[in-house]
Amino acid sequence: MTARPIDEPHRAASSLELLFDLIFVVAIAAATAEFAHSIADAHALDGLLPFLQVFFAIWWAWMNFTWFASAFDTDDVAYRLLTMLQMAGALVLAAGVPVASEHGDYRGVTLGYLVMRIGLVAQWLRASIEDPERRRTARRYAAGISVLTAGWLVRLVLGQAGLLPHTIDVVVFVALAVLEIAVPSWAERPRPTNWHPHHIAERYGLFTIILLGESVLAATIGLQSALDAAKISVNLIVIAAASLVVLFALWWLYFLEPAGVGLRNRRERSYLWGYLHYGLFAALAAVGAGLEVAVEQTGHKVKASSLQTCYAVAIPTAVFLVLLWVINRVLFSEPVVRPSAVLVSAALILLLPLAAPGLGVAAVIAAIATVCVLLVSVLVAWNHKAALVREHDGLDAVAEA
Repeated sequence: MTARPIDEPHRAASSLELLFDLIFVVAIAAATAEFAHSIADAHALDGLLPFLQVFFAIWWAWMNFTWFASAFDTDDVAYRLLTMLQMAGALVLAAGVPVASEHGDYRGVTLGYLVMRIGLVAQWLRASIEDPERRRTARRYAAGISVLTAGWLVRLVLGQAGLLPHTIDVVVFVALAVLEIAVPSWAERPRPTNWHPHHIAERYGLFTIILLGESVLAATIGLQSALDAAKISVNLIVIAAASLVVLFALWWLYFLEPAGVGLRNRRERSYLWGYLHYGLFAALAAVGAGLEVAVEQTGHKVKASSLQTCYAVAIPTAVFLVLLWVINRVLFSEPVVRPSAVLVSAALILLLPLAAPGLGVAAVIAAIATVCVLLVSVLVAWNHKAALVREHDGLDAVAEA
C-alpha cells in the first residue's frame, strides 16, 4: 500500500467506490425522510439539529473513506475486505438513523460509526507499515481517529446513563466534531497524502448526484402520498414539475465550475473546500425534504402552514446557492458563479414564501424554480461570453506573435 501519484492520468472513481456510495444512499434517504416528517408536523426547527448531527456522521464517514481511497487505493484483497467492513458499518449507521432522529437514541448510529472507524484505522495502520515515507502521517491518522472514536463512545455511554443534559450533549457533539475535522490537518503535517485532485472532484460530484437523486426520491414519495389521497390536481402537477426544475438547475449550477482544475492549482485550500461541502450537501438533502412536504400537502393535510412549507424549500435552496459561490471562490479568483447574481437570486428566493398565504404553495415553488432557471441562464451566458473573450484575446496574441 504505497501512495498513488497525484498526476495519475485518467484517474476515475472505481467500481468499489461506486458500490460504497450506494450504502450511503440508504443512510441519506433515512435522514431526509425523518427531517421531512418533522417539517410536515410543523417541527422543522426541532428536527433540524438531529438532522444536522446525523448528516455529519454520514458525511464525515464518507469523507474519510473518499480521501483515503484517493491516496492509497490498492484494490487488492485486503483493501476490498476492509472496505466491505466499512460498508457494513454504514448499513448499521443507516439503520440507526430513524430512531436517532425521532428519539435522540444514537446507539445504532454510533455503533455503525465505530465499525466504520475500525476498518479505516486498519487501513491507516497498513499504510503506516507499507509506506515508510508517510508512516508518521498514517500513524497520526490512526491515533487521532481512535481517540475520537473513544470520545464518541464515552458520549454515548454518558447520554444513555442520563448524565448529559441536552445542552451539554450538543456542546460535546460540536467539540468532538471540531476535533474530528482537525485531525487531517494535524496528521498531514509530517508529509501530506497523495490525493488526486480530479479524482476528488469526481467523487464529490458523484455524492452531489446521490443527494440530488435522494431529493428526487423524496419528491416521488410525496407524489405517491398525494396520489393515494386524491386525484391528480393542477397544484400537484405544478409542484412536481417545479421540483424537478429546481433540482435540475442546482445540478447545472454545481457542475459549472471545473473543481478538479482548482484543486490541482490550489491544493492548500482543499481542507476548506472539502469542509464547506458539509453545509452544501446538508442543504441539498434538506431541499429534498422540503420538496417532499410541498408535494405531499397537495393530497394530505399537513400541520405545517403554507409559509412553513415554502420556507422549507426556500431556505436550503438559498443556502446551497450562497455556499456554492463560497466554495468556488475558495478555488478560483473569478468563479463562474458570480456573487451578484447568486445573492440577488438567494434574496428573491427567501422573499417568495411571504406570498404563500395568498398565492399558495404551488405558485411559490414554481416561482423558486423560475429564479433558479434565470440564474442558470445568466451564469451560462456570462460564462459563454467570457470564453469568447478569452478565445479572441488568445487569437490576437497568436497573431501578434
